Amino acid sequence: MSATRIAWAHARIAILDLIRSPGYVVPTVVFPAMFFAIFALPAARHDSQTAAYVTLSFMAWAIVGVTLYQFGVGIAADRGRPWERFLRVLPAGTLVRLFARIVCALAFGALAAGCVAILALAATPLHLPAAAWLAAGTFCLLAGVPFVLIGTAIGYWCAARAAVPIATASNLLLAYAGGLWMSPSELPGVVRTISPFLPTRQFGELLWSVVTPGNRLWPALGLCAYAAIFGALTIAGYRRDEHRRYA
Repeated sequence: MSATRIAWAHARIAILDLIRSPGYVVPTVVFPAMFFAIFALPAARHDSQTAAYVTLSFMAWAIVGVTLYQFGVGIAADRGRPWERFLRVLPAGTLVRLFARIVCALAFGALAAGCVAILALAATPLHLPAAAWLAAGTFCLLAGVPFVLIGTAIGYWCAARAAVPIATASNLLLAYAGGLWMSPSELPGVVRTISPFLPTRQFGELLWSVVTPGNRLWPALGLCAYAAIFGALTIAGYRRDEHRRYA
């Protein structure tokens, strides 16, 4: 069997494994839309421009939350499971397992972001052309990759108990400082200075460029740099864990 088919088989198994746990799937997919309804909907109801901005921001946060927090913590917990030990003896290398993780995380992230978009369409004057939705969906999937890798790096380098607070703090601080919960111009001075260098801000810049003119090159390059750094950390952490447990 080719490496591509093995990778898709691993991704399919990972998705089916999670789907069979409604207690995991429902909160993971619904929570971003619930927070959008509580904190953003009152402001988004008044005009379509505000609705577009906050909807795209919360779609980005949905991707970040699912990929970084849920999968970072999940990997740290999974490392001790018998199922994980069984998967380690299957004919799949590090890159195959990593590809499966990315596909699985992006699938659930896309569902969470889709719930935010559906709620915004139903409860706000948001109206975007099909091309804008296509661009937003493409940016969500591509820009979600570095956050999956940040989450997997946390999962492979941290103990299960440490991964929870680290992933939680990373998710919340990056969302706040990246301007996903408020306009970057409203951030405090120091935070506003470092904000453009954060992956959440770069993610937001890409999505906001769908409705307002913006430079897409530098945010895209920044996200590629984060993907390269945390991809390398993930592979190193995976091999370190494998050596400790199975060597």
